[in-house]
Amino acid sequence: MIVAPANPSAEPELTRLLGSRADMHVTRFPVRPGQSLAERLESYNEALPSMVYAFDALPLSAMVMACSEPRYLLGPDEDRDQCAELTAATGVPFASATQATREAMEHAEVSDIVLVSPYQPWLTELAERFWKTAGLNVTQVVQVRAKNGYSSYAVTPSELISQVELAELPADAVLLFTGTGMATLPVLGPLSAGNDRILLTSNLCTAWWALSQTIGQQVTLGRVPHRRYMGGAA
Repeated sequence: MIVAPANPSAEPELTRLLGSRADMHVTRFPVRPGQSLAERLESYNEALPSMVYAFDALPLSAMVMACSEPRYLLGPDEDRDQCAELTAATGVPFASATQATREAMEHAEVSDIVLVSPYQPWLTELAERFWKTAGLNVTQVVQVRAKNGYSSYAVTPSELISQVELAELPADAVLLFTGTGMATLPVLGPLSAGNDRILLTSNLCTAWWALSQTIGQQVTLGRVPHRRYMGGAA
């Protein structure tokens, strides 16, 4: 897994989701002090083609970029094409978090989504445009905010739950929580209780993709991931 330097949630959530079914090795993008958010995200995309070689000769079954934000600077086709190019170059199946999410939603036959975003509004707009361009119908956007500003790393589970509940979403909505740095596993139970919602997160979809690649077939993506994180079925 390739992840941003200060991401606090991707590793613990993927470790929990993968369980004993796969080992995970991690490298991080270089620290970019003094850069704006946009500059930092662009630098991650620029660094990616060399970062995929950071594991040297370590045998890998799959490789993921567990970082959604930089990919929203691209279009979904460019994102997908670069993932294919890196797969061909390394010989290891590769997906960004956004590409993994796209494939997970195709697997779950999702067409309409409510986008839940902790990003700054300009980046949320790019995320909404990304998913619309990918063919999804974004029926609503829930912009969530941490106490001290927009930050996927700073949003607490209680803040996330309260702001999603305030949006009064349909009981059968499909919610996509974007952002691998946002703690999402603790909110899945409370937000799916008493309704028929499907809750998908960047980390859940990334783990689903990585595990599916590792075992050689698609894992069933269950409806209630807080109870059965990856469904059954290998």
